[in-house]
Formats: sequence, structure tokens, C-alpha cells
Amino acid sequence: MTDTARPDGGRAALAGFVTNRLGRNANAARPATKPSDKGSGDAAVQRFESLPGYRELKLQRSAANLIGLGNPFFRVHDTRAGATTRIDGRSFINFSSYDYLGLNGHPDLNDAARRAIDEFGTSASASRIVAGERPGHLSLERALASHYETAACVVMVSGHATNVTTIGALMEPGDVIYHDALIHNSVVTGAQLSGAQRRSFAHNDLDALETLLGATRHEHRRAMIVVEGLYSMDGDAPDLVGLVALKERFNAWLMVDDAHGLGVLGATGVGLAEHCGVPSNSVDIWMGTLSKTLSTCGGYVAGPAALIEYLKCTAGGFLYSVGLSPPLAAAAEAALALMHAEPERVERLRQNGQLFLACAKKQGLDTGTSLGLAVIPVIVGDSLKSVTLSDRLFKRGINVQPIIHPAVPERASRLRFFMTSEHTPEQIRETVAAVAEELGEIEKGGSLIERLMAKRGG
Repeated sequence: MTDTARPDGGRAALAGFVTNRLGRNANAARPATKPSDKGSGDAAVQRFESLPGYRELKLQRSAANLIGLGNPFFRVHDTRAGATTRIDGRSFINFSSYDYLGLNGHPDLNDAARRAIDEFGTSASASRIVAGERPGHLSLERALASHYETAACVVMVSGHATNVTTIGALMEPGDVIYHDALIHNSVVTGAQLSGAQRRSFAHNDLDALETLLGATRHEHRRAMIVVEGLYSMDGDAPDLVGLVALKERFNAWLMVDDAHGLGVLGATGVGLAEHCGVPSNSVDIWMGTLSKTLSTCGGYVAGPAALIEYLKCTAGGFLYSVGLSPPLAAAAEAALALMHAEPERVERLRQNGQLFLACAKKQGLDTGTSLGLAVIPVIVGDSLKSVTLSDRLFKRGINVQPIIHPAVPERASRLRFFMTSEHTPEQIRETVAAVAEELGEIEKGGSLIERLMAKRGG
């Protein structure tokens, strides 16, 4: 019997397949390579199929087809995704969209976008420094600055690029960046680009941060502390009061990536500052995205006037990238206005999150440190189990994505539920019951994959 025919060998191969994101994460499967003995003119080396990991990628995709495990990634939706969606003609309860306040497709947003298209078209045509400003850019920036009670704001075309280019523009060799161990990839990438020293501290552990600052802050010129407002994998929040005290004590900038906090944290959805009862101007740099609560696409930084002026003149992601599409700017501003005008949306989101969390705990599900707001994980263990559970729920009409290694540690693989204000209590209770039932079957060895592996081994 070959290793792939053995039940344990097959399970190990499948686990490796799942860990590599069902064949879509070639980097994770990339083997060590040796320098080629052939010269630079070797045509075979220049073929994309020769890239390290490509063969493994193809084998992994074949393995998925062999065992009948559906790929949970890159599914095509037939309609606007919110609390529900439609995939391949089937309706699903949907927990895989950022539409926290149910504003995607709202008539006010659609009308604002249409008016902007009629007047300015679909593109800003070039970078704003080249093509000039559009009124919608400036209006949205004023609205966001007002929301955060800061002097100014700049909007960019990508949330990820906003973090990368902002940190890359502000920090340089000789500086230091302290960030939470679970910080978003965009912050890490920006830190690497900057050339500054990068030091991480244990998740939400301000004692560890204090120790790190005390031991190393004196070695560097400028310092920046970076945290998230609501952590996108765990659904918890940092202690902003303690962070402000540390940044003042050790003379550092404090940057908060509040991408998932806007519209979620605080009684009216202002964000982490309202959640913690801290004045917004205690934070030096507020970063956020337009793609979550504001239902469009792009990113922004709000802060002191000198900061924003500097970024507009030096940040590559702003200078050398096209300006935000006018209809997106208009729709984002309309979404922000709706959030302010209808705080009951924030309250409905809070109630839905609390109901999901309470039901999950009653069923004995592991929700980690989630506050029960917009992001609630159900931690199930290894990657294979997570993808199996997601697949079984999909067959029952529930769309939720698995989060697997390397996005999280292997033993912390999970399903991540994004809540919205528009989910109904019935949808939430039905979903949690289905999760508990299917997870129980998997843990008893009743999953489709386990049965197939046993059959192949027999």
C-alpha cells in the first residue's frame, strides 16, 4: 500500500492540501530551491509552470477533486451579498461579507453614486496631484475628519495600500515600530518597506508592550505603536486608555487601524475611541477602510493637518496611484451620513452579535476572546476540520469561510462569522445550532472526509 493509499498518509496529504489554502497559496507549499546550473538563457526556467510550488499546487487541486471537498474560496455570488446571498442559484444565510450595517445597495448610496457618475464619470482619470481634485474627494475627507474630530484626512484607493504607504512614508531606518502580534498583514508589509526596526508584542498585552518600550525605546529616534480597533480574526479590542498612557510616557506615535471598528465599536459606531471613552485626538493616526461599514472600497488616514499634508506630498500609494473613483467617494460619504442618522443600525448589530455569542457559548463552542460584535470566530482546531465544517455548513445553506494556517496558527484554525445588523434572530439561532451539530459529527468521525479516508484505507 502506498503512502497516499494509507488512511493516515492520505489524511496527512489532505491536511497539507488544506493548509495550503486548497491549492491557492503556492508560497506556503514552496520548497527550498537550489541555484540553477543552467545559464540565464534557459527557456524552461522562465516558464511560469517552473515556479517553485506550482506542481504541488496542481496536485493539491487534484486531491480536492478526488475526495469531493468543495473549495470554499473564490465562490461566485449571483447577487449583492449581505445577510443573505445567492450562489449558483441557491440562497444562503451569509456570514462572509463586511456589510456590518446593511448599507451595501442602500438607495441613498446608489443614488449618490449615480449622481457622481453622471457628473464625473467612473474614474478620477489619474492621481489627484496630476488630474486634480474632485469635489467628492474633499467632501468625503472633511466628513471623515469631522467623524474622528481631527484636523484633516486623506483617502486612498486601497485599504491595504493605505497602511503600507502611510507607514512606509512616516518611518525609516533608525526608527522603531511596535505592533500587536496579531496585526494585519498591511502593517507588517509597511513596516518592512520603511526599513524601521519592527518589534511585536503579545496580543493585547500592554505589560509586554511596556516592557518592550522600556528596554528598547531609547535605542531609536522615532517610535510608532500600531494596533487594530477591532481585530479581524478574533473580534476583540485593545485597551486604548492604557495605550495612550504608554505612547505619552515613551514619546511615541499611536496609530489605530480602525477598519473593523467604524460602525461597530461604541454606542453610535464611532469606533475604538467611543468604545473606550477616550477623546479621538488622543490618537495620533486614525486609519480605516471604506470597504466595511461604508460599503465601497478604499482607505483613509485621519489626523493632524501636518500629517495629512505630508502624506499627500510624499506617500507613494497616494502620489503614484489614481484618485478614488468619484462614485465610490460619493457612496462612502452617503454611508457615513446614514450611519450617523440611523444609530439603531449599530444597536441591531450589537444585539445580533450578542445573541450569536450567547447561543455559541450555550452550545459549548469556542469563540475565543470575541466581544460578540461584528466578528465572531468559532475555533475548531486544525485546518482540515475547519474546511470540512465550512463545507458541511455550505451544503446546509450557510456560507461562512474557514480561516486556516498560515493566516492563524494551525491549532487555532476557525470559522469566522461576520455579523450584520440585518441578520434575523432565527438565522442566527439556526446557524449556531447547525455549527454545533456538524462539529459534533466531525469530532465523532462522522465527516465525509473521514469516511472517505477510512474507505480508501480499507
